[in-house]
Amino acid sequence: MVTPHDINEMLKKIWPDTPVLCKEVDSTQALAIWPVAKAELRPGGTISGPTIFGCADSAFWFLINGVLGRIDSTAVTQELSIRFLRPARGPQLYGRAKLERHGRSSVVATVYVWVDDEAKPCAIAQGTYQLRS
Repeated sequence: MVTPHDINEMLKKIWPDTPVLCKEVDSTQALAIWPVAKAELRPGGTISGPTIFGCADSAFWFLINGVLGRIDSTAVTQELSIRFLRPARGPQLYGRAKLERHGRSSVVATVYVWVDDEAKPCAIAQGTYQLRS
């Protein structure tokens, strides 16, 4: 079983500058926290779309590790679409990935991204990760 600590330690080694952290992970869901930097804000103070997308993709990758029960750096995003529902303003983003389907070669999930209220997502993403190992 992989833990948030395992994922965060791997992130420090491979991508030491990434801001994202894994807060929760199991075989059905994962929670990512993305502290928002000033450079990630658009004019007007809203969080940029690429930052929101990055949070969603990170939560999805954390889920992959939970599904597999181990760190897998070879799993890649096959496709990921996102719907931006409302402007996001705040010091950090949260992204919760929820497993929809786990097959032999792919995983399908939905990711809800929010700022201060999980019941009011600023974006919803859905996609597929390809498993390589």
